[in-house]
Amino acid sequence: MPLKGNLLVGQSGGPTAVINSSLVGVIEEALKHPEIEAIYGCVHGVQGLLREEIVDLRKEKPGTLKRLKTTPSAALGSCRYKLKADDPERLLQVLQAHNIRYLLYIGGNDSAETGHLVGDLAHEKGYELRVMGVPKTVDNDLEYTDHCPGYGSVARFIAAAAMDAGKDSEAIGVVDNVKIIETMGRNAGWITAAAALGKREERDAPHLICLPEVPFEPDRFLSAVQNAYDRLGYCVVSACEGLRDAEGKEVVASKRAIDTDAFGHRQLGGVGDFLCDLIATNLKIKARYDKPGTIQRMSSALASKVDLEEAYLVGKAAVRSAVQGVDGQMVTLVRESADPYRCTTGLAPLEKVAAAEKKLPPDFISPDGTFVTQAFLDYARPLVGGLPKYARLEMHPIEKKLS
Repeated sequence: MPLKGNLLVGQSGGPTAVINSSLVGVIEEALKHPEIEAIYGCVHGVQGLLREEIVDLRKEKPGTLKRLKTTPSAALGSCRYKLKADDPERLLQVLQAHNIRYLLYIGGNDSAETGHLVGDLAHEKGYELRVMGVPKTVDNDLEYTDHCPGYGSVARFIAAAAMDAGKDSEAIGVVDNVKIIETMGRNAGWITAAAALGKREERDAPHLICLPEVPFEPDRFLSAVQNAYDRLGYCVVSACEGLRDAEGKEVVASKRAIDTDAFGHRQLGGVGDFLCDLIATNLKIKARYDKPGTIQRMSSALASKVDLEEAYLVGKAAVRSAVQGVDGQMVTLVRESADPYRCTTGLAPLEKVAAAEKKLPPDFISPDGTFVTQAFLDYARPLVGGLPKYARLEMHPIEKKLS
């Protein structure tokens, strides 16, 4: 017997360039199923749902949805909210009041935990509710999925930024000797590693990659920078804001209470400045840094076509699975073929997704810990799409006339 009722979808965590493509996938697939009566959206995720801030998505115009598919950030509004003890009970009351039978939450680990808690309570109370997670995170750190919607686009942004920074440094390296590109990433270096995707020659940036998976050692870092500078006359470094020392402590993180979110995550940032100071003080070499900040995670200008398509795919798959009776699962991406690249969907329990974190595996990191391997490049390139192919003058010298 089909489960008739209303569907509610929400967005959570850091907005991305493609999270709205997942939202459109949910809405457009839900419109195909007669079991789903109303299609609602919760404003600012569960934080808004607790206040019963719900909108009717069936009333949106088709033209709006078409444009929304390529619109960055989170159209429904997002949040970073950790459920308090009484929140699941309140959320369930709101869901029951609006006859919500399908709950889809677009987000990462914390969103998976939220969905799991609400789904468990619904089962305890005997309320039939099907909860599905739709994967989203630029950090690419969700286990049980080959990769995450959102990652391909941020990786493309960082790869292009590194290429451009490299050209800048090659030209002005006689003045600005070292360039640090500070990338996002808390515990995993997937974004930082993406800077290597546009590198084709030794002179191309980056020349050094600093990952949170590799303990940061100042002396080793300075030696690598000096070596690159001596060889090329300039050096470009891709450095993760989540760098950690040998004891596992963040190299730089805000100590202000207001900069710590509900999950206990301290706001990161400042690694670029820290490394520049380290270089200038110890090597007496001028260093500057570029910090894209949050624009890297949701810039639409460099959104990956594959990323947009797969974000849409997982949104549709979540609805189809829920209608078929699946509950308490997150949709995953399964790589079926590397060449040609082909991906399909699978499922993983929300409870397991919430408790796991995927870091760069050892075979993706060079033996000396300062770069990535071909295995990483082969993994990431299909997700990013084509990158520019820049030219370099051959610089044929003419004979000098003056001694």
